[in-house]
Amino acid sequence: MAAAPKISSTRAAQQHPFPRNRWIVALVVTLATFMELLDTSIANVSLPHIAGGLGTSYDEATWVLTSYLVSNAIVLPMSAWLSRVFGRKRYYMMCVALFTATSFLCGIAPSLSILLLARVLQGVGGGGLAPVEQAILVDTFPPEERSSAFGLYSMAIVIAPAIGPPLGGWITDNFSWRWVFFINIPIGILSLVLSSRLVKDPPAFAEEVKAARRAGKLRIDHIGIGLIALGLGCLEVVLDRGQRDDWFGSHSITTFFAIAVTALMLAIWWEWRHRDPVVELRLLRDRNFAIACAMFFLFGFLIFGSTALIPEMLQSIYGYDATNAGLVLMPGALVAASMAPIVARLTRTVSPKTLAAIAFITLAASMCHFANLSLAASYRIETWARVYQGFALAFLFIPVSQIAYSYLPPDKNNKASSIMNLFRNLGGDFGISFVTTMLERREQFHQQVLVSHLSAADTPVQAMISSLGSYLANQGVSTADGIKQAYGEMANVMSQQAAMLSFLDCFWMLAVVAIIGLPLALMVKRFAAAKAPVGAH
Repeated sequence: MAAAPKISSTRAAQQHPFPRNRWIVALVVTLATFMELLDTSIANVSLPHIAGGLGTSYDEATWVLTSYLVSNAIVLPMSAWLSRVFGRKRYYMMCVALFTATSFLCGIAPSLSILLLARVLQGVGGGGLAPVEQAILVDTFPPEERSSAFGLYSMAIVIAPAIGPPLGGWITDNFSWRWVFFINIPIGILSLVLSSRLVKDPPAFAEEVKAARRAGKLRIDHIGIGLIALGLGCLEVVLDRGQRDDWFGSHSITTFFAIAVTALMLAIWWEWRHRDPVVELRLLRDRNFAIACAMFFLFGFLIFGSTALIPEMLQSIYGYDATNAGLVLMPGALVAASMAPIVARLTRTVSPKTLAAIAFITLAASMCHFANLSLAASYRIETWARVYQGFALAFLFIPVSQIAYSYLPPDKNNKASSIMNLFRNLGGDFGISFVTTMLERREQFHQQVLVSHLSAADTPVQAMISSLGSYLANQGVSTADGIKQAYGEMANVMSQQAAMLSFLDCFWMLAVVAIIGLPLALMVKRFAAAKAPVGAH
């Protein structure tokens, strides 16, 4: 007899017994997420100290970041397939153990080459965490509670990148850059112990893996793995090193880009036709899932792009140190975290597509707010600008996660989470690359414009030079030296103004990117959001 097309929440729970300790499981996997995301941003401010401590140049030290990103990007889309090979729980614990062990190796590394090797292995471990964790959450919670679970998970995603830079700066200033890696060890050990006791593979997933092994279907797709690794690895190098090496003015960047495009196109063709692909791209035929992936790309683009842009603006324009610049980001992250439970409840009564649309509109407005800052902006104004952005981000992750899984069958959750996290990470990489490139290009543009409008013959320029010269003369500086210093001070003011205008331009561009999410939200196919059962908390 065929099963009924619709099953009540109570009956569904009886057929698929969700664990009683599911909220503890959510805390455990969120802990590992926090550790991994913290590590992606905490080392940034420590690079000068790492370079000095290992006797290398700053440019060479930046490979500490690049090596992690490359290996992380390669493993991330393959995590669903690796979960089936090893079993989800076993693979997850392997990733946590590898990440923790290599954090120790990073901390004791005596040379840059050993540190880079440890970072590559650390990226391998970190790349498998987020996709498996999201799949665990989907399979651990019934539909009516998933929004709350994703709310908890979103706290780690928003808070970790925000506290990474100030925490890394404080640790480096007060202890040593090596402790930036050592702090992962107790978190990793705790996560490993709790995971071994609490996390379990869903019965259906375990049976699927056993059946596939018995039927010999878990064959290694060597070609797919090779093409994905080559394409994403080269793409990460292009995005991370492009601006530093003048993009396509560099032969190496051009070569890496050509290899990346060729390998990824071949990978798409191969994976689409393969019977058991490493990355199941056919899931993108589902409209809601494809739109959710695009939204996650924008999410990563906006949060990582702005998180890279704001501290740099505060340090270079307003003269903040790394710790205080990072502290400006904190209130926004706390607002996003505190709003997560509220948004989770709203998803039960308000359409996720509506919440996603509100999120992108509010994000665009917050970027416009940043774009209207002036050189006279205070710490309070800058902090409130970030709070507005945090409020918008709170309305994004949970609804988009619901949209992604709205029409997917349960046995595709594992593969879907890998693809979504790949899009989010690529969005972050593109966002950081975009803002760093545009910042430099727009600063050059504004400097040229300002110089073209300034002339020593202009009355305002003469008045300013005369005023500064008189002031310096009263301080005991000779007339000739006073005039030279006055011109130098005027050049500094012009450079600062050009830099400020370039930051504002970048924020305007991020506002435009945020607006792109609005039509995507409107294209979401409607679905019935899961309601909380009577008496649920």
